[in-house]
Parts: sequence; structure tokens; C-alpha cells
Amino acid sequence: MLLIVAPAAAQAPPSLANSAGEAIYRHGVLPSGQLLLADRDASLHVNGADAACVNCHRRSGLGATEGRSFIPPITGQFLFHPKAQSLEDLDLPYIEGARPNRDPYTDETLARAIRSGIAVDGHPLSVLMPHYALDDAAMASLIAYLRQLTVTHVPGVSDSVLQFATIITPDANPVKRQAMLDVLDDYFAEKNATARTLSPRLYTHNNYGKTMYRATRRWQLHVWELTGPSETWEAQLQRHLAAEPVFAAISGVGGKTWAPVHRFCEQASLPCLFANVDLPVVAEDDFHSLYLSKGVLLEVGLIAHQLSDPAPQPSIRRLVQMYRADDVGEAAANALDAATRALGLEKIHRVLKAGPPGTELARALKDSSAADALILWLRPNDIAALRAHPPRATQVWMSGRMAGLEEAPLPGEWRAATRMAYPFDLPDQRRARVDYPMGWFAIRHVKIVDFQLQADTYLACGLMSETLNHIGGTFVRDYFVERIEGMLEHRIITGYYPRLTLAPGQRFASKGGYVVRFAQPSGNQIVPVSDWITP
Repeated sequence: MLLIVAPAAAQAPPSLANSAGEAIYRHGVLPSGQLLLADRDASLHVNGADAACVNCHRRSGLGATEGRSFIPPITGQFLFHPKAQSLEDLDLPYIEGARPNRDPYTDETLARAIRSGIAVDGHPLSVLMPHYALDDAAMASLIAYLRQLTVTHVPGVSDSVLQFATIITPDANPVKRQAMLDVLDDYFAEKNATARTLSPRLYTHNNYGKTMYRATRRWQLHVWELTGPSETWEAQLQRHLAAEPVFAAISGVGGKTWAPVHRFCEQASLPCLFANVDLPVVAEDDFHSLYLSKGVLLEVGLIAHQLSDPAPQPSIRRLVQMYRADDVGEAAANALDAATRALGLEKIHRVLKAGPPGTELARALKDSSAADALILWLRPNDIAALRAHPPRATQVWMSGRMAGLEEAPLPGEWRAATRMAYPFDLPDQRRARVDYPMGWFAIRHVKIVDFQLQADTYLACGLMSETLNHIGGTFVRDYFVERIEGMLEHRIITGYYPRLTLAPGQRFASKGGYVVRFAQPSGNQIVPVSDWITP
């Protein structure tokens, strides 16, 4: 197993592994519970999670590419495949770094390679491949795990169709729901308009002379609409997946919580890509759920960074946060309390219950003062209702994502004191990157009702399409997620985001944002009051 320095895999107790071999491969934990040990020479040793095979060969076992270094696939399909005598015998999917024209490994020669770094042909493996200290029982468990990594059937994939789902929670905003579906429906329709049937086998030579298949599959979208309380969603999703097996879930839209959907995706090993949610689940050790950003939790980081700025600012005695009881603001407020604990401020939460915005705001603002830092986790209706309540606090922050970004209806009398957390690139700087989806929407006659959400949905579709084109016929869910990670940073058209990256172990592609203010008492022009901040 070729080792290149990489972030440590997540440590997990053996009881969480499906097998002893999986614990070794993914977590660097031996069947005895001791840490896996490996060395490259007398002076360089690794152990535990740092020695786990997954760091380089990845969760799929299909390897990776780092610069000019190819980390080969080590699934049973590749390790034990008979040596090909002709192009017709090379019936393996194309993976960079694979050598399908060599002699197959046996259990004995593979154990020698893992322990001593000697390849099946007797030559030394790369110096980057460590030598592992494994007894016979542990070695047998690891080899058995590598054998079962071969995937023979992938749900949602046939010779002619790729099946996908999008997930909608019952508390999702209906306008956002329709805006997302308009983009998905048109993107899938355009994709299918150019779909072809399975073409004949094409003999095209790649790095190792492999015969490649070329086929274009039609995409089919299933809309999984959830109902009822959130504690029932996982069971509903299990029934949906059983009735309509899909390869991946794309986009989606949620309301106050996405956690049950996230848990389902991890338990089902289903790639769930770039959901439109304000409160994603922060669980970087999870694998199958990818997000464009942390949403309001990223805004928490931006506001906390500003509150902690050592530069002179008016004295603050209390941190007063306002939010609706049925919205994501509660989670954001709790996160901000934790992030600003060291400031020693009194923490006050003003919860707006059901009722007219004006009445609830009057109650919540009745004792505010210049010594307060006021944080508004509010939607446009509540923001507009502030017009009847002139600000008393001299420092106000608001969630741009919740309030509508530069279109937020913030009254003029509030603008001088208010700073907005802005987890996207600035409008002038992103203009060229959003021109493409804007033009596509115009051509396809997609009604624009929430451009940021629709641009994100279009971006998610584009990322999925490019990755599927890259992996060819290698339909392995884990490999699909890994290739998204590897390709993302090279994408030029990134919509609202200046840059997107996903290193192994990262689930949020955009890492920062700005703090901005409105430039005028009216209008939507904003100006930054900070540099790009990566909390």
C-alpha cells in the first residue's frame, strides 16, 4: 500500500467496524485493539490512524492521484485479476495507476507486499509504501476485507439509466422547493436530450493500453418528499430507497433540521451532494454528505471573529440574539454563545413566537440599549418589520443567508449600525462566475425566484455531471465521492463562491466569507468591512 502523507483517518473503536479487516484498513486498529504499526526505514514510523490504508488508497480502495504519483487500486478485483493476454481480457474499469497486465497476487504474495514492500514480480514497491507489522490472523482479516471491496452491483445503475433522488423535508420553504425543482428538472431534461444508447466497444488506448467502454446513460430523478415529524424521516427514506434504488442524492432542500437526512445518507452509504440547507450537519468524520458551506454556522464564525477583534470598539455588556422558535436561528445562537464564551458577555436570547412580526419585535427589543451587541437571525418578513422599531444598540449583526443577502429589506435607520455576515463572494467579484448559470436559466426559461439557491443547485448538477464523465464506467459510490473531492478545486465556474476545495476529511467546500454593510440608506449595494475571513 503506497503511503503519501495525508490527513489522519478518523480514529474509531474496533466495535464500530464491520470487520477486523475494516478496522485495520480504515482506522489503523488491530483486532487486539492495539494500534497498527508501520515503518518505512529505521527513522520513520507511523501508527494508528496515521498508518491506516484509507489515507492513501481511500475508502473505496481505488486509490488516488497526487501530482505525478499514482496510488494504485487495491480492491480484490484489481489485486487478484488474472494477467491479461490481450486487450479483450482487460475487463476492468479504468483507474489511474492500475496495472492490470501484471501477474495476479495471491494471499502469500500480497502478505509479502504489505509486510516487506515486495511486489508480485519480486521488485521493491515504492519507498513511500511502509512495511506493516501484522500477524497472520490480522493479515488474513485485512486481505479478506480487500477482497470484499470489489463491487459487483451498484444500486441505481443500469446499462441505460442512472437513478438519482432529491430530498425535500416537509418544513422546506415552498418557494425554494419549486425553485430547486425547476433547475433540476431542466438540467436532467437537457442531459437526457443528448443521451445515446450503449455504443459498441471502443478500443482506445489509455495509460496502460486498457480497452475502454463508452456509454451515455439517461438520468432519472426521483423526488423524495418527506412528511410528518423529523423522527420519522429516516424510516421514510429507507422505504424510498428500497422502492427506488438510486446511485446518489443531488441537491435537496430543508428547513429547521437536516440531521435525520444526513444520518440516513451515512447509514445507507448514499452520496448526498450539496443540499440547499441553512443548517447542515457538522460531522467531518462522516463521508457521504457533502455541502457547499456550513450555512449559518459559517456566519457564526464570521460574527464571532468580528466580536473578538481586539481593535477598539464600543463597550459591549450583553450579547442579545433574536430568532424565531421554529427556525435555524436557535442553533446558530447557541453556536455563537459557545464561540464567544471567552468574551465574558452576558448572553440573552429573545425568541420570537408565532404572531405578527411587529408585536413580537416590540417585545424582544423593549429593553435593548447601546451596551448591547444585537444579533438578528431573522427572515425578510421580520427584518422589514424592524422599520417600526428604531435601533438602540450601536452594534448590530445580521445573518445574510437568512435575511436575503444584499436584497434583505433592512430599513434605512438600521443600516448605519448593522453589519451583515456574508458567506459568499462579493457581488462584483462573482459576476463573471454567475453569468453562465444566469444565461442557462434564460435559455431554458427557468424562472428566477431565489438566484443563490438556484445557482447552487445548478452548480451541484454541474459538479455531478463532470465527475460522472471522469469516472467513466466505474460506478462505485465511495469512489464517486472521492473523485468529487479531487476534482472540485480545479473547477473554474464556482457560482457564488470564490473557491471550492474538499480535502479528505473535509465536508464543506467553501470555507469563509465577508462581513459587509449596506453602502446607502436604500438600495442593495453592499461594501465589505472585513477581508475574506476563514474562521
